[in-house]
Amino acid sequence: MLERFIEEEVNPKAYPLADAALTAKILNLVKQAVDYQQLRKGANEAAKTLNRGLSEFIVMAADATPLEILLHLPLLCEDKNVPYVFVRSKQALGRACGVSRPVVACSVTVNEGSQLKPQIQAIQQQIERLLV
Repeated sequence: MLERFIEEEVNPKAYPLADAALTAKILNLVKQAVDYQQLRKGANEAAKTLNRGLSEFIVMAADATPLEILLHLPLLCEDKNVPYVFVRSKQALGRACGVSRPVVACSVTVNEGSQLKPQIQAIQQQIERLLV
């Protein structure tokens, strides 16, 4: 019953929404990206990485209010052919980004010699499966 209540709370515009398992993987990768300096926090920074072609994928919070502050990002992502996904909680995203504030969007950025490459590719594929 509680699960259903949580389902209804999320804005239907927040698509695609990661399930619990994928959210855990994404937030874990975001945590690691912080250590490798491969993360930009915030909707504006995410937009900049997209425009510069630096973004591997974009993570947005489905509970951002109003959600419209983020809805330019999926359009940019589609233009640039970058996978994007929503997670339920901006608070959890903020924690994964290594800050105590809620974060509504972040971008995992490109770094050729990075050890995160295989994990990033695995997540990209899982996000793309959500979009089908």
